[in-house]
Amino acid sequence: MNRSPSPSNTDAVRRRWPRWLRRGPMEMVACTVIAAGLLMMLQPLAMALFTWSFLTTLAGTALFMVVSKFPE
Repeated sequence: MNRSPSPSNTDAVRRRWPRWLRRGPMEMVACTVIAAGLLMMLQPLAMALFTWSFLTTLAGTALFMVVSKFPE
């Protein structure tokens, strides 16, 4: 039984979530973390950045998967 939320329910969900915690801004944060991880992986200067690059990219990807379920 798949029912779409009523307009009043959608408004209630929007009021409960802070503006900075909604999908749009948080997806940008996740994309920024993924981009930072890729830049860390491709830079030739610091081995410490390269060492943490995979975990940074992985964390950004996981964050994006979670955030994509947030309300708009």
